[in-house]
Amino acid sequence: MFGRFEAARPNELWVGDALHGPVVAGRKTILFAFLDDHSRAVMAARFGFAEDTVRLAVALRPALAARGVPEGVYLDNGSPFVDSWLMRACAVLGVKLVHSRPGRPEGRGKIERYFRTVRDQFVVETGHLADRPAGQGAEALAELNRQFTAWVETEYHPRKHSETGQGPLARWQDGWPQGQGPRLPHPDLLREAFLWSEWRTVSKTATVRLHSNTYQVEPELSGRKVELVFDPFDLEKIEVRHGGRSFGGADPFEIRRHSHPKARPELPPEEPAAATGVNYLALLDAAREEQLAGRINYQALLDEDSGDSGGDHGVR
Repeated sequence: MFGRFEAARPNELWVGDALHGPVVAGRKTILFAFLDDHSRAVMAARFGFAEDTVRLAVALRPALAARGVPEGVYLDNGSPFVDSWLMRACAVLGVKLVHSRPGRPEGRGKIERYFRTVRDQFVVETGHLADRPAGQGAEALAELNRQFTAWVETEYHPRKHSETGQGPLARWQDGWPQGQGPRLPHPDLLREAFLWSEWRTVSKTATVRLHSNTYQVEPELSGRKVELVFDPFDLEKIEVRHGGRSFGGADPFEIRRHSHPKARPELPPEEPAAATGVNYLALLDAAREEQLAGRINYQALLDEDSGDSGGDHGVR
């Protein structure tokens, strides 16, 4: 199906994967990235210290807000890509989720070639971040992501692609019909997509348990199976849903965990980061800042071109 496939238009299909990245402050990093199959433009990309659902969400959420909602995403079977949260998010946003068959990675060539470019052109320049003290991990990671964004926007996106003959970002921008653009999600819908949920049966005493916590719910829900919807970093606030309607928030009765077991934040810095010397990536970072100075953002351009201030327009 995906052997020599190329999407016919922007945002028809995003291809996502994870790359084991450089060592930063003594810790290995993971890059989550999504490419637009039609243009090879980078839709989402962020390094983190773990290959998990939280880091995937941190990379993907701003991409959906800025680049729009794709019609489909094509992923492998790594644990973050088959997590129930991602399946729920895609269902909420109306995205078709397709996984490659184990041992049959057809259609993954584009992002694999992109990852080779990342290793050959970017990762080789990141050695200065490996020697940062362990206590500066979060700050060093932020620097890595800032420099990576600079490299993508000043080196990768403008460069003519060997297969398409265009710069990836230019091909993505030029591929929209006149007056149209990406289908941008409403902020409320995007927030809903990034909530997690689990199902529980309410006890006879109108309580439910979730990860060592106990909550009181409406008595009429006793004995019923309900959906508990929550921010994984805040288990004190739980919304209870049943039969397609909300029954409001569950009242915390006994709280032993304040976040989901899978919701592991990046470690905060423990001491100020030492100043780094001049290097190639720092120069790219500065070049990007100069390039973006006074430049209108892409969303504003879309709004101006289309005359539409809303987000639900364009390709579906």
